[in-house]
Amino acid sequence: MQDIISTLIYCGIGIVLMSLGTILVDVVIPCHFPTEIKNRNVAVGYITAGISIGVGIILKSAIISPEIAGATATLLEGITETIIYFFVGIGVCIIGYLSIQAMNKKYNLNKEISDGNPAAGLMVMGLFIGLSIVISGVIY
Repeated sequence: MQDIISTLIYCGIGIVLMSLGTILVDVVIPCHFPTEIKNRNVAVGYITAGISIGVGIILKSAIISPEIAGATATLLEGITETIIYFFVGIGVCIIGYLSIQAMNKKYNLNKEISDGNPAAGLMVMGLFIGLSIVISGVIY
């Protein structure tokens, strides 16, 4: 029964953190994600999917890392570590996005995303997922 309760708690936290991740990235990319999704902006859809997948990858690693190390952690300790790794992960993803935006001089990534360019959205989605995989490797 304890495993079921832990699963439900972590799933709830995951949903909240995925939503929070989307909100935080929406602050950095200058377009309003809910409006853009309503307007069928595929680029923003890809980015939102990348955030959710990336956060899921990070959370999975944070949740299972104490068990892999053979340590026992209380539910509260596990939740705390999960939330810390979430903020580290989202921070790294945002820094990665800003770095690509700053280094790229051939086009304005913010404008391409606002205009609904699927290639731009897919590129950012890949960046977020790739960085999340790297972060998850460090958590183990």
